[in-house]
Amino acid sequence: MPAVVTFLRERLLLIVLTGAFAALALNIAVPALVLSVMALSRWGVSADLGLAELEGKAA
Repeated sequence: MPAVVTFLRERLLLIVLTGAFAALALNIAVPALVLSVMALSRWGVSADLGLAELEGKAA
């Protein structure tokens, strides 16, 4: 094979594998971010409910 074809094949393989690993990182980061937001929103709601329950008992 000519050297140019080998060079292009290696570069194409590098680009494809880089894209695959980047997609894998996004498959981990995006669900982790969503779960973190869900946990924080649940904490915020439960903290707000805790204050409402204390106010109700005091009255």
